[in-house]
Amino acid sequence: MSIPVIQFNQDPNAGQAIHDSLSDLGFMQISDFGIDTELLKKVYDQSRAFFSGDKSTKLRCQYRSAKENFGYQGLKEENLDPNAPADLKETFTMRNIIMGDIADDRWPSVEFKTLMQQFYANALAAGHTLQKTMAKHLNLDEDFFSSTHNGESISLRLLFYPAQPADSVIEEQLGAGAHTDYGFLTLLFQDSVGGLQVLNHNDEWQGVEPRENTVVVNSGDLLERWSNGHYRSTLHRVAPCTHGKDRLSIAMFFDPDSPTWVEPLQQFISDEQPCRYTATTAGEHIQEKIQATHKQRFAK
Repeated sequence: MSIPVIQFNQDPNAGQAIHDSLSDLGFMQISDFGIDTELLKKVYDQSRAFFSGDKSTKLRCQYRSAKENFGYQGLKEENLDPNAPADLKETFTMRNIIMGDIADDRWPSVEFKTLMQQFYANALAAGHTLQKTMAKHLNLDEDFFSSTHNGESISLRLLFYPAQPADSVIEEQLGAGAHTDYGFLTLLFQDSVGGLQVLNHNDEWQGVEPRENTVVVNSGDLLERWSNGHYRSTLHRVAPCTHGKDRLSIAMFFDPDSPTWVEPLQQFISDEQPCRYTATTAGEHIQEKIQATHKQRFAK
């Protein structure tokens, strides 16, 4: 089973293709929907420089709380699967960085901050394009989804998976533990080093091979709830890098603004498919999920 590839601006039926992909495996790859490739390359370069840089800078930028959801986390500091060993990755998470007020000394540099804000704005606009296409396909107001994604809970995340000696990885330890994403959609930019795996319909872990100039897009928990389970929030993970190569990826998590009330839409409810989900606010769901990944470290 292959992950569908959608050339957004060249496909007159892009809305249907997105609908079909999210209804099936919950994953797709999309190109040509507004991502600035030169800007993306600069983000990769800055990311590589940061993760290979000095420890003192990383500590100055350290992650402080799930509520803030900003900063650097080192190797084995997160458990995306709370029941598995800690993940073999380093991260730099940046929530709400256009409207937010994170002090300059929490950033590696002013240049780093400026670049990430530029890319965040570009990815935000591209994501809104997808959301508007999805809303129109469902006969909703064009801004139904995008109007609830103003940036307050949207995070840009740099991820670094350093190469590991095979004999140093303990049983069931992964680069990123098996998990579903928490919000509406995720945009994932991969380098040429593979490792992303999706649990398919046969309960088998299927690799998602990197494709040049495409973005992996998947639906999250809150979109599954909005669609009454029609769009799937699918388990996925990242294998540990035991092949001698480091891996870099960049994720943009489209999580709705915290007060957003999320409940199944009427067009997904019928006698054959009764309502499966209770209503919740986006903020309540997302904070619960983030705190669980840090075990008790940031529980308060």
